[in-house]
Amino acid sequence: MPELHEIASQVRRDILRMVHAANSGHPGGSLGCADFLTALYFHTMKHQPESFDMDAREQDVFFLSNGHISPVFYSVLARSGYFPVAEMATFRKLDSRLQGHPTTHEGLPGVRIASGSLGQGMSVAIGAALAKKLNNDQHVVYSLHGDGELQEGQNWEAIMFAPNHNVDNLIVTVDWNGQQIDGPTYQVNDLGNIRQKFDAFGWYTLEMNGNKMEEVVQVLDEARSMVGKGKPIAIIMHTIMGSGVDFMENDHNWHGVAPSNEQLEKALAQLPETMGDY
Repeated sequence: MPELHEIASQVRRDILRMVHAANSGHPGGSLGCADFLTALYFHTMKHQPESFDMDAREQDVFFLSNGHISPVFYSVLARSGYFPVAEMATFRKLDSRLQGHPTTHEGLPGVRIASGSLGQGMSVAIGAALAKKLNNDQHVVYSLHGDGELQEGQNWEAIMFAPNHNVDNLIVTVDWNGQQIDGPTYQVNDLGNIRQKFDAFGWYTLEMNGNKMEEVVQVLDEARSMVGKGKPIAIIMHTIMGSGVDFMENDHNWHGVAPSNEQLEKALAQLPETMGDY
């Protein structure tokens, strides 16, 4: 899948350049989720960037719940045609549509919820999935969540609700990188076995390495084949925080720190420019 690999490399470059230029942002989780969001937007989802609206009728819809990884979200949205690639240069600037956490009042195409406050995206995704059922819309709702984000209690109410109400047009992915802003998740507030928890709540569950593109595509296709079978679907995605940049990998200190000039140069040297920098 050379094309998806090439897109993911460019997305990683975008992430680093945005965060560096703003001297602010969250590169670690963004880099870890670059393969997943590339596969989702350029392979799996049935969506229409050119005719974006908030209703998303007759197309798939995605909600980013862990909104601090906005750099990867903005890059994938721009590269797939939701807004001009050059607009990434405004990341985190005053009056920009590309705020540090995605918001809706700026009217940025591709963004349907504000997700600066963690723990709410699952509830929103369930509501959107139920709305599609009411509208006889056969398309799928996707969402992405951080493992540390699951420490928020509202998630577990939503996880309990979805199978009890047969929300079977929903595919939830959890980025299980084992890191959060204050350190490893097992030290901050151990989550135990996340897949077993979703199993116990009555979900269909799948597991994958989120930094192997072929596996990501395969599991996303498998998850889509399970839609409409009576239960919501959860994908437990193992990733490496900072994936693709050797000195950032598996280090929670890169959760929310911008690279220096020297670090940016070193990082970009590891990532081929494949679609042209903005």
